[in-house]
Amino acid sequence: MRILVDENIPKFTVEELRALGHDVKDVRGTPLEGINDAVVWQIAKEENRLLISTDKVFSQNHYRDRNHSGIILILLKQPTLVKIHDRIITAITKVPQDSLKSSLLIIKDTVASLRK
Repeated sequence: MRILVDENIPKFTVEELRALGHDVKDVRGTPLEGINDAVVWQIAKEENRLLISTDKVFSQNHYRDRNHSGIILILLKQPTLVKIHDRIITAITKVPQDSLKSSLLIIKDTVASLRK
Protein backbone atom coordinates (compact mmCIF):
# COMPACT_ATOMS: atom_id res chain seq x y z
CA MET A 1 0.00 0.00 0.00
CA ARG A 2 1.19 3.53 -0.77
CA ILE A 3 1.03 5.65 2.40
CA LEU A 4 1.78 9.27 3.32
CA VAL A 5 2.33 9.89 7.02
CA ASP A 6 1.97 13.32 8.52
CA GLU A 7 4.83 14.50 10.72
CA ASN A 8 2.89 13.67 13.89
CA ILE A 9 3.16 9.92 13.29
CA PRO A 10 5.94 8.15 15.24
CA LYS A 11 9.10 7.32 13.31
CA PHE A 12 9.01 3.73 14.60
CA THR A 13 5.54 3.39 13.08
CA VAL A 14 6.94 4.45 9.70
CA GLU A 15 9.70 1.87 10.07
CA GLU A 16 7.24 -0.90 10.95
CA LEU A 17 4.93 -0.01 8.06
CA ARG A 18 7.92 -0.26 5.71
CA ALA A 19 8.92 -3.58 7.28
CA LEU A 20 5.38 -4.80 6.52
CA GLY A 21 6.06 -4.03 2.84
CA HIS A 22 4.30 -0.69 2.46
CA ASP A 23 5.65 2.22 0.38
CA VAL A 24 5.68 4.94 3.05
CA LYS A 25 6.45 8.59 2.39
CA ASP A 26 7.29 10.51 5.57
CA VAL A 27 7.35 14.32 5.41
CA ARG A 28 9.47 14.53 8.55
CA GLY A 29 13.06 15.59 7.89
CA THR A 30 12.30 16.66 4.32
CA PRO A 31 11.57 20.07 2.76
CA LEU A 32 7.89 19.08 3.11
CA GLU A 33 8.07 19.16 6.92
CA GLY A 34 5.84 21.90 8.30
CA ILE A 35 3.78 22.35 5.13
CA ASN A 36 0.13 23.17 5.59
CA ASP A 37 -2.60 20.54 5.63
CA ALA A 38 -3.95 21.43 2.19
CA VAL A 39 -0.55 20.69 0.64
CA VAL A 40 -0.23 17.42 2.58
CA TRP A 41 -3.65 16.42 1.26
CA GLN A 42 -2.74 17.42 -2.31
CA ILE A 43 0.40 15.27 -2.20
CA ALA A 44 -1.57 12.29 -0.86
CA LYS A 45 -4.13 12.63 -3.67
CA GLU A 46 -1.60 13.24 -6.46
CA GLU A 47 0.54 10.27 -5.41
CA ASN A 48 -2.43 7.97 -4.67
CA ARG A 49 -1.39 7.49 -1.05
CA LEU A 50 -3.42 6.66 2.02
CA LEU A 51 -2.97 9.58 4.44
CA ILE A 52 -2.32 8.82 8.12
CA SER A 53 -2.51 11.71 10.59
CA THR A 54 -3.58 12.81 14.04
CA ASP A 55 -4.70 16.19 12.71
CA LYS A 56 -8.49 16.41 13.09
CA VAL A 57 -8.72 18.92 10.25
CA PHE A 58 -8.69 15.93 7.89
CA SER A 59 -12.13 14.91 9.19
CA GLN A 60 -13.70 17.94 7.52
CA ASN A 61 -15.91 17.24 4.52
CA HIS A 62 -13.79 19.07 1.97
CA TYR A 63 -11.07 16.44 2.46
CA ARG A 64 -13.52 13.71 1.51
CA ASP A 65 -15.29 15.26 -1.47
CA ARG A 66 -13.33 13.48 -4.21
CA ASN A 67 -11.91 10.11 -5.04
CA HIS A 68 -8.82 9.45 -2.90
CA SER A 69 -6.82 6.59 -1.42
CA GLY A 70 -8.24 7.06 2.07
CA ILE A 71 -7.50 8.71 5.39
CA ILE A 72 -6.72 7.11 8.73
CA LEU A 73 -7.20 9.67 11.47
CA ILE A 74 -6.09 8.90 15.03
CA LEU A 75 -8.00 11.00 17.58
CA LEU A 76 -7.10 9.92 21.10
CA LYS A 77 -7.87 11.86 24.29
CA GLN A 78 -4.40 11.27 25.72
CA PRO A 79 -2.23 10.23 22.80
CA THR A 80 1.18 8.73 23.32
CA LEU A 81 3.55 7.55 20.62
CA VAL A 82 2.88 3.94 21.58
CA LYS A 83 -0.93 4.36 21.51
CA ILE A 84 -0.79 6.09 18.12
CA HIS A 85 1.52 3.37 16.79
CA ASP A 86 -0.65 0.52 18.06
CA ARG A 87 -3.84 1.99 16.54
CA ILE A 88 -2.21 2.53 13.16
CA ILE A 89 -0.65 -0.92 12.93
CA THR A 90 -3.92 -2.54 14.01
CA ALA A 91 -5.87 -0.59 11.39
CA ILE A 92 -3.41 -1.34 8.59
CA THR A 93 -3.32 -5.05 9.40
CA LYS A 94 -7.02 -5.57 10.18
CA VAL A 95 -8.96 -3.28 7.83
CA PRO A 96 -9.11 -4.51 4.21
CA GLN A 97 -7.24 -2.15 1.90
CA ASP A 98 -10.19 -1.81 -0.48
CA SER A 99 -12.35 -0.63 2.45
CA LEU A 100 -10.04 2.34 2.98
CA LYS A 101 -10.27 3.64 -0.60
CA SER A 102 -12.19 6.95 -0.66
CA SER A 103 -12.93 6.50 3.06
CA LEU A 104 -12.16 8.19 6.35
CA LEU A 105 -11.29 5.82 9.19
CA ILE A 106 -11.47 7.66 12.51
CA ILE A 107 -9.92 5.81 15.41
CA LYS A 108 -10.73 7.03 18.90
CA ASP A 109 -9.89 5.58 22.30
CA THR A 110 -12.53 2.87 22.32
CA VAL A 111 -14.19 2.99 18.90
CA ALA A 112 -13.35 3.25 15.23
CA SER A 113 -15.71 4.46 12.51
CA LEU A 114 -15.33 4.12 8.76
CA ARG A 115 -17.06 6.73 6.59
CA LYS A 116 -17.34 6.80 2.82
